[in-house]
Amino acid sequence: MIPETVPLRPGYDISRVIKGGWQLAGDHGAVDRNDAVRDMEAFLDAGITSFDCADIYTGVEEMIGDFISDVRLRRGAEVANRVQVHTKLVPDLGLLANIKPEDVEAIIDRSLKRLQIDRLHLVQFYWWDLWMGDPQAGLDVLKRCQEKGKIAYLGTTNWDVAETQSFVDAGFDLVSTQVQYSLLDRRAAHGLAQWTATSDMQLLCYGTLAGGFLTEKWLGQSNPGFSFANRSLVKYRLIIDEFGPWDLFQQLLGVLQSIGAKHGVSLSSVATRWVLDQPQVAAAIVGARYARHLPQTLEVFSFALDADDQAAIGSVLEAAPGPAGPVFALERDRNGRHGRIMKYNLNTRPDDQVLGATGG
Repeated sequence: MIPETVPLRPGYDISRVIKGGWQLAGDHGAVDRNDAVRDMEAFLDAGITSFDCADIYTGVEEMIGDFISDVRLRRGAEVANRVQVHTKLVPDLGLLANIKPEDVEAIIDRSLKRLQIDRLHLVQFYWWDLWMGDPQAGLDVLKRCQEKGKIAYLGTTNWDVAETQSFVDAGFDLVSTQVQYSLLDRRAAHGLAQWTATSDMQLLCYGTLAGGFLTEKWLGQSNPGFSFANRSLVKYRLIIDEFGPWDLFQQLLGVLQSIGAKHGVSLSSVATRWVLDQPQVAAAIVGARYARHLPQTLEVFSFALDADDQAAIGSVLEAAPGPAGPVFALERDRNGRHGRIMKYNLNTRPDDQVLGATGG
C-alpha cells in the first residue's frame, strides 16, 4: 500500500499520515528509546515521510535527530533528506510577557541542533496566551528565520479562526494549522475548516485515535473513570466525556468495528479514514511508536468509506452533544478540567545554557 500524499504548497508534498511524536515524550508511558529510533526507518521506507514533534516534547526532537543522522551515515544524504520534520515553537507561558526576539530564534537554533538538520520543514507556532507579550513579534522572528533559510514553511497549532485571523491579516504566509480532530472531537468542522479553505491553509489533525481509545482495545470495556497514569489517556478520556456518555462511545466503537470487518481493516483505520475524508484535512497524525504498528497504520490507504458507512457513523455522531465551542477553547481554560492537566512550561528557559553556545 502506497501512502497518499498532498501538497501543502507547490513542491512540498507530505504523506497524509504523519508519524506523531507526542507519545514518545515523557508522561505518556514507557518507551524503548533505541527501538523507537530504529523503527522510524521502517516508516520512512514505507512512504510515511513526515514526522511531527515539538520543542516541548521532551527528548523527541533528539530522537528524530539521531534517526536522521544514522540514516544519513548509513544510506546517504539523499535518503535522509526524505524525512520531513514538522516541529512546533511553544515558548513557556511564564516567559511570554518578556521573551526577546533573540530568545525565540535561539529556540529555533536549538531545534535545528537537536534534529541535526540545516532547515526545519515546517514550524507550527503557538503562544499560550495571546494577551501576554507580543505574539506577532514572535511569529515575525520565525518569518525572519525563513528568510535566513532556517525554516521552510510556517503554520500554527491549537487556534481557531478568531486566534489565527490577525496573523493572516498581518501578512504571514501560514500553510497549515494543526488541531485536534477525530470522530470524538469535531470542533474544527464548525467554522475553522471552512475558513482555511479561503485562507490557503490546510488542517493537520492530531488526536485522530484519541490516544488509543479509538481502537479494539476499548471495545466492550466498562467505564474506567479518569484514573490513568498516562497523561494522554486522561486528556482523551475527558474528550470522551464531552462527546457523550460512555455507552455512546461504545456504540461508536461497535459501528467502527462493523465497518472495519466489512472492509477487512481495523476499527482504528476506519476512524483515521473518516478524518482524512473531511474537508480541508491534509493529514492525520498517528502516534505509532514502533514498526510493529506500521501494517495497521498503512491499512487506511487500502479502502474507501462508502455512503452506507458514512450514514452509519453519522447516526452515532448526531447523538453526540460535544465537544462544543471553538477549537482548543476547553483546553485553553487553565482553570477548567481540561486546562488543569496541561503543562505550560516545558520549553527550556531562554536564559538556560542549552540555548547558548554550550547548548546540548
